[in-house]
Amino acid sequence: MEYYALILLSVVMFGGGFALQDVYRKKRGSSLKISMESSLIGALAGLIVLFIFNGFSLEITNFTFLMAMLAAVNGMAFTFCAFKSLDYINLSLFSLFAMLGGMALPFFQGILFYNEGITVAKCLCVAFICAALALTVEKGEKKKGAIFYIGIFILNGMGGVISKLFSASELPKTSAAAYSIWIAICTIVLSGVAWAVLEFIDKRKEKQLGVQEIKLPKGVLWQTYGVGALQGAINKVANFLLVIALAHVDTSVQYPMVTGGTMIVSTLICFFGDKKPSKKEMISVALAFIGMLLLFLMPL
Repeated sequence: MEYYALILLSVVMFGGGFALQDVYRKKRGSSLKISMESSLIGALAGLIVLFIFNGFSLEITNFTFLMAMLAAVNGMAFTFCAFKSLDYINLSLFSLFAMLGGMALPFFQGILFYNEGITVAKCLCVAFICAALALTVEKGEKKKGAIFYIGIFILNGMGGVISKLFSASELPKTSAAAYSIWIAICTIVLSGVAWAVLEFIDKRKEKQLGVQEIKLPKGVLWQTYGVGALQGAINKVANFLLVIALAHVDTSVQYPMVTGGTMIVSTLICFFGDKKPSKKEMISVALAFIGMLLLFLMPL
């Protein structure tokens, strides 16, 4: 039961992390350079916290490093798509796209490749959450960011797929904490290089055009960096908790729980923002809650 508690704790953390990511985007923008900046700051903060969790020790294997590199690239791509998609939709709708992908891909991975049984509870849970997403689909301007919605759907799902591959592999590997640390290290290196290159390009453009980038006041800028650091630390710890739980809870159970729970938390947080959830979104969250509840009330 303690592993289900870890999953629920990660759910609350993911919901808070999405909200903080939206705050950072509003302050700094949604360009590729800013998304790399966010990844860099978040990974630095997450690295410190994870090092503490791991008793300031670190081990490595070739398999761990490869999987950490894949997870880092996937996470950076997700951050960019997340920043761009939030230009078009509110946090509640964003979480629906992101978390449905985070549920669907690992769910079918577990069923198809890891012999996790198909049960009535699992099927009903997925059906309710799919219905929840269907309610949010609307015509009009939301189609402008379709490529980014697809991106957050696939990339968030791939995060769970990569975690399961690491957790279930019998190849020589490190602890979950060390794996999470290497993801942070890889993210720092990759996003740091990407940010430096993009910053250099921007500086050259400014020099050629004779214009200067509008900068935030130092106080506001450092507050924004603090938000990015907090978001990164929360996200890294939440993912670390899920990797631990994956060794004891089926993927096809864990990720529907994460999806439904994060949708609920994100929608509740959305009430305190400037883009309030619509009635349809509230109904969709209610359906997601029912689906998640079935995992607890029915035999797995």
